[in-house]
Amino acid sequence: MPGSGTRRVNMPGMDAAKRVAAVRAELAPVERSLAEHPYLAELEAGRVPRESLRAFAGEQRAIIASDRRSFEHLAHRFPQPPAGDFFREMAAGEAQALRLLEPFAAAVGLGADYEPLPGCQAYPAYVAWLALNGSPADVALAFLVNLERWGRSCARMRDALRPRYGADAVAFFDFFAAPPAGFEERALALIAPGEPASARRATRLLQAYELLYWDTLADGLH
Repeated sequence: MPGSGTRRVNMPGMDAAKRVAAVRAELAPVERSLAEHPYLAELEAGRVPRESLRAFAGEQRAIIASDRRSFEHLAHRFPQPPAGDFFREMAAGEAQALRLLEPFAAAVGLGADYEPLPGCQAYPAYVAWLALNGSPADVALAFLVNLERWGRSCARMRDALRPRYGADAVAFFDFFAAPPAGFEERALALIAPGEPASARRATRLLQAYELLYWDTLADGLH
């Protein structure tokens, strides 16, 4: 226990963690909408047809390819550690996800002629905007919050689709179901010195585009 003459040190990581918690609290209504999304409920009930799963795969193929280039651009903008290492790892993760997507795409019959939907592609368009205009803190906070929810959705899809398509086909969902080891710590290191207002804005918008993605897929069920 520090003595009375010890000056308390303000730990940046602790500040960043509190900031993340505050942003998550602000976005609780969107989080609930994503957690209770009808598309996932329909999938778990076995009511999502193969054509919709094909659309999911086609949208993801386009999103991941775009996001990989966005992270590569961020690594070019911010080459020094820890930001450069963080963004290079994110780009490598997207490349791996793209490879893992192909067995699922083949299982649902996705062809090369799929045309993406505007409502789904708003998400990678905003990620590309962040790659051009955002700070490391903006991107780190947005993805720390976003990938947690995306991971939970992927875990539900994995569990719902594995009996139908097998373990190999759902490896893509398994990949995203849990964050890479140390991801949160690396993201927090970038959030600590960032500008809170712009980082909160980036997180709010990215989560809104995530919701639009699922809404667009759900609209295709009707």
